[in-house]
Amino acid sequence: MRENNKIKVLMVAVPLIIAFFSVFVVSGIASSVEFHADSIAALDEKQTTVLELTAASTAASAAITLLPGDTATPIAEKLADLSSGFLVVLCAIYLEKYLLTLTGFAAFNFLIPISCVLYAANVFLKRDGIRTLAKKLLIFGIAIVLVIPVSVRVSNLIEDTYQASIEATIENAKETTGEVENSTEELTGESEKGFLEGLISKITDGISNVASGISEKVGDMINSFIEALAVLLVTSCVIPILVMLLFVWLVKVTFSVSLPVSYTGAVKGVKGAFHREGKEDSQS
Repeated sequence: MRENNKIKVLMVAVPLIIAFFSVFVVSGIASSVEFHADSIAALDEKQTTVLELTAASTAASAAITLLPGDTATPIAEKLADLSSGFLVVLCAIYLEKYLLTLTGFAAFNFLIPISCVLYAANVFLKRDGIRTLAKKLLIFGIAIVLVIPVSVRVSNLIEDTYQASIEATIENAKETTGEVENSTEELTGESEKGFLEGLISKITDGISNVASGISEKVGDMINSFIEALAVLLVTSCVIPILVMLLFVWLVKVTFSVSLPVSYTGAVKGVKGAFHREGKEDSQS
């Protein structure tokens, strides 16, 4: 009896001690910025890249709209549409940065301590449902703490492969924007000079030739922007969702809960009901 009582005391005391350390020690560490310094630094670097891409696409769109005629207008509108995609990526990055500290706070202040208290209480209650709930809360708490750091690590592996391409896209956009601005100034000056001298036909041919050359460069720039946006959407939006779904799937597979009524008992109950109904019909 004494040994059994000691075991019960340990089974109650150990979870309560873990809950105490979870709330008063681990929670402060897991929700601190210093603990997630590496992940936050990676997200800040990604944020800087997104802002540079957004600025480059906006500047290119504004420069293209200055070209004479309506030839480059669809290209400028396409570049403006890309800015909304970069805004989605930027919002996802900010959300990940906030969740890094919030998930640690929620897990070690609420989920894990509640799980430990339920496990300690179940030493006396001995309910399978309480034990299963305690395990689920524990696994879910650990999962939400790990999901953002794991997704950031996976994203970094992909971004390292395309980082050179993204930097080249930014540099190419700046160069193309400069060429467009210079060409616009030249075309505007020629237009004014031609208007004064009456050489309209020659100037129109010059404008069309320059605009066609610029359109080819801008087309290549748009393709690079779309590729960079696709990479950022995958690393910032798709991968965190996939990692979360993976953790949820692992929790469901590991801790699946069966229905409280067994299959054989349900079948016997249905047979008994039909048997009673048959007797009532025969008596009537």
